[in-house]
Amino acid sequence: MLRHMLKLIWKRKSRNMMLSLEILLAFLVVFAIAAFGLRYWQLYQLPTGHAYQHQWSVTIRSAQDLPNDGALFDNLKRSLLALPEVESVAFSSFGTYEMSRWTENYALPDGSNRLQVDSLNVSDDYFATMEMTPAAGRFFSRADDGADAIPVVINRRLADQWFPGKPAVGQIVVLKVDGKQEVSRRRIVGVVEDFRSHGEFMDPVYFMLLRWVPGTGKDAVNNIMLKLKPGTPRIFESRLNAKLKQVRSDWSYVVTPQTEARSSMLNTQLVPLKILGVIAAFLLVMVAFGLFGVLWQNTTQRIPEIGLRRALGADAGSIYRQIVSEQMLLSTVAMLVALVLVIQLPLTGVFGDSLNWTVFIAAVVLSASVIYLLSLLCSLYPGWRAARLSPTQALHYE
Repeated sequence: MLRHMLKLIWKRKSRNMMLSLEILLAFLVVFAIAAFGLRYWQLYQLPTGHAYQHQWSVTIRSAQDLPNDGALFDNLKRSLLALPEVESVAFSSFGTYEMSRWTENYALPDGSNRLQVDSLNVSDDYFATMEMTPAAGRFFSRADDGADAIPVVINRRLADQWFPGKPAVGQIVVLKVDGKQEVSRRRIVGVVEDFRSHGEFMDPVYFMLLRWVPGTGKDAVNNIMLKLKPGTPRIFESRLNAKLKQVRSDWSYVVTPQTEARSSMLNTQLVPLKILGVIAAFLLVMVAFGLFGVLWQNTTQRIPEIGLRRALGADAGSIYRQIVSEQMLLSTVAMLVALVLVIQLPLTGVFGDSLNWTVFIAAVVLSASVIYLLSLLCSLYPGWRAARLSPTQALHYE
């Protein structure tokens, strides 16, 4: 039966060619959307490495660069801790769930294994404020004052890349700046499993958290991270802003609960997927109309053939199954050709971890299911119409 249907499809290859190309294109589009969506779902399941439920971010806006004044930052911290709703205060270069990003090039002391690393300057209280726990080593503290290298905490991904099979804690890495001979040393004091500053849909990257001390160095930070008591209402923002104004009235402050920042970030990151979804839905509707029209025309042109089969004793069910089976077989052939094309993507690693084998296999299965369902729905009515033909009507068709 299979060989017979393949012969029938091959004899009508000129008419089936455009139909096959249409199915192939639809499969590729559905595959792209499915892979995109499944990668988002996979990322969403990964830990971000920090909390957000009770954390608020305060961004300091100033007409001039912020001074790295230790007394000023100490005054800010003490004033905020005086509020009964505030449990912990920390400082950082930027907040989580923001589009801000800072990357630098680091390498081992001998210059090998040079990597581009996302980095963030944070104060000692940052880890407690963000409810982080070390996977190895410790977080930096006052015990690191006067250290011969800047204490840093890195994520597991970076530790495994630099020091596979051995402990990363205590190791030295250096900042590599093109065109400069001097190097800035960093000592790894702790490792966290992960840290994704952009939230759940951020691809895992190499990440480093560097110790920042108020009053030390030239650069200040312009973000305050707060951990508030559970149940703190949004109206607390007015009291918080008033307290900050008491410290520096010439600055402006943007207060953002991290729950709201997270929701906004997730919505922003989902925009490309929503746009592609709309495009894919429109394309599938057009493909469905095309499939239905072509199948209707093919069935009409095959009425004499169908009538001969009925005259030879084939029942209506057999005709119906033939029309549907031929369409499913044609879809299978088109998708096999598409599969040969798309399998090159994970084999070559052109998209890296974004198209890993788990995502690829799931996307192929989902895409094939959609195309088979579409083909089945489009072939049901033409098959039913062909099955209703009587041998007399079919053999007298002109």
